[in-house]
Amino acid sequence: MDHPPGGRPGVHAGHRRHRRAREHHRQHRPGREPVAMRVAIAGAGNVGRSIAQELIENGHQVMLIERQPKMLRPERVPAAEWILADACELASLEEAALATCDVVVAATGDDKVNLVVSLLAKTEFAVPRVVARVNRAENEWLFTEQWGVDVAVSKPRVMAALVEEAVTVGDLVRLMTFRQGEANLVEITLPPTAPYVGHPVHAVPLPRDAALVAILRGKRVLVPTPDDPIEAGDELIFVCTAEVEDTVRAVILGPDSVERTREGH
Repeated sequence: MDHPPGGRPGVHAGHRRHRRAREHHRQHRPGREPVAMRVAIAGAGNVGRSIAQELIENGHQVMLIERQPKMLRPERVPAAEWILADACELASLEEAALATCDVVVAATGDDKVNLVVSLLAKTEFAVPRVVARVNRAENEWLFTEQWGVDVAVSKPRVMAALVEEAVTVGDLVRLMTFRQGEANLVEITLPPTAPYVGHPVHAVPLPRDAALVAILRGKRVLVPTPDDPIEAGDELIFVCTAEVEDTVRAVILGPDSVERTREGH
């Protein structure tokens, strides 16, 4: 956790232009929860940049925090806000306005750093969602709520999906890919306007190659049976092929949801 030379780290002078991303208003879509989030990522290595790129492509504002000058490569993710700072320093996080973030991702290659970043984000800045990278399997037991960690994961795509899944209502979020992309684990959180709210599972005309495998309702995990009703706020977990994702989205959210999603992204 050595500090970079030159005293207390702060915003890199060459990248102050990216601060304007903070001024953008959150995007609202008719009948849906706001989906544009401000996300801070500690660590701008391959993992941090991969997460940043995926989140930016999905319409979110991303701030990358890196303490090593040689790792500052804004050309790799030009749409991100880049900050030269030690994410383990409270003053640096205050200067970066971490309290304005919806999500913090601790994505460095050092588990100790990731734990400190997670603890500061949760206890000092009350960040609602903290996702942390685990580098060594033997340290996984440390990544708990006591250290400020809401979710501990490793793969960039899974981390990005977990960030989105926490706040996205009324859209399909891909959580994981199986068998070299042949099938995906996807999640849809039902808005009150979804066409099958209040209907039993057997009434939902899912396409071939799609299966509803779980319903998350509050703190409960339900294995769906044909007669179980679907309620607003339910998180529906499906396994389906990529080819039928748009069909699943249209069935669960309504036929115009696919076009709305394309326009939004």
